[in-house]
Amino acid sequence: MKLIALSDTHLKTGEIPAQLQALIEEYDIVVHAGDFSTVDAYEAFNTGGKLKAVFGNDDVHELKKLLPERLKFEVEGVKIGMVHEGGLSITDMTAQGYLAKEMEVDILIFGHLHRPLIEKTNVMLICPGSPTKPRMSNPSVVELVIEKGTVNGRILTLEGDTCNYLKFKDSLKKQKQEEDMNLKKD
Repeated sequence: MKLIALSDTHLKTGEIPAQLQALIEEYDIVVHAGDFSTVDAYEAFNTGGKLKAVFGNDDVHELKKLLPERLKFEVEGVKIGMVHEGGLSITDMTAQGYLAKEMEVDILIFGHLHRPLIEKTNVMLICPGSPTKPRMSNPSVVELVIEKGTVNGRILTLEGDTCNYLKFKDSLKKQKQEEDMNLKKD
């Protein structure tokens, strides 16, 4: 079974970017960890009946009434939990680990950080990042393949806008390289 996990799409319309739409069509289950932003965006992802989703902090009130805050489901014997905000740290996943134990799941998928992560200890913690509004990362989603109770996950980097921090960091790196080249010439 192939799953695609995403979150924090923050789409104002019902139009999913073409690259993301094509990718979604390849998977058996689409898991969205919140922050669609609008009902139109949610409905666009929900065509085909393979969406599992929770609401996020940026979702409109109608979505918060329609979707749960937490969701649990099972795929081939693997228990999967979802929530939008599992914790606020981008480096310490302790809160998410405790939440996974509380929910009694093997995998916890969460959003809100806009930065991809796959961490495996006694549970698998997954933040797919954001395919449209990344922070300190490139646009991304996470692919999960579950076969006979075994889970393999990988971060997929997408084309699109990179966050301004990375652009700035890359420009500093390029500037330093140019300065180093000029020093070698002298």
